Amino acid sequence: MITKLNLATKPFRNRTLPYLVALFLLALAASGGTLSFAKLRQITAQNENAKTEILAMETELKALKGKGELVQQQLTPEQRALLIATHKLVANKTFGWSRLFADLEAVLPGGVSASRVTVQNVYKEGDQTRAELEFAALSRDYQSVMSMIERMNNSGNFQAELRGQDLQKTERSTFTEYTLRLVYTPRSGYSTTAPASDVASTQGANE
Repeated sequence: MITKLNLATKPFRNRTLPYLVALFLLALAASGGTLSFAKLRQITAQNENAKTEILAMETELKALKGKGELVQQQLTPEQRALLIATHKLVANKTFGWSRLFADLEAVLPGGVSASRVTVQNVYKEGDQTRAELEFAALSRDYQSVMSMIERMNNSGNFQAELRGQDLQKTERSTFTEYTLRLVYTPRSGYSTTAPASDVASTQGANE
């Protein structure tokens, strides 16, 4: 017996496979959507927690600032002066005096010599220690002093401003003492802890 097959009208078909593939892809999409939604909820919760913590820190900071201002108002003038002096003392102990002298020496040209260094103020600006100085230099040449000021302002350590000059005469020579206002900022990467001997010698020079 011969069986005739008409492949055009009755093709072989696997009706199950497409449905299985579709179900598999749908399951993958559903799993991905679920994971993405869970991750989004986690990120949203973390953001909300961060906002809450920041708000709490800001509130605490405002409260501490208010308490500090209240304490400041309750201080007597003598106590306020003592508090300022204490802050200056702490800043002075952490200031690199040896580094200051080395940086000054580096910008002094020939024909100019330092005659006096007076520390007027030491303070903190962020994490950086700064000092306001009155600096006096002796020279016979005005241009050398101008060159020194230019070198100071280009050094990154000093902000120099000429404040005055005083002609000095002796039996042997005539020279001028130039007074400058300096703002000194030590470069990062150097130790800002000075030996006690450096501090003592600086304090003696200022007296």
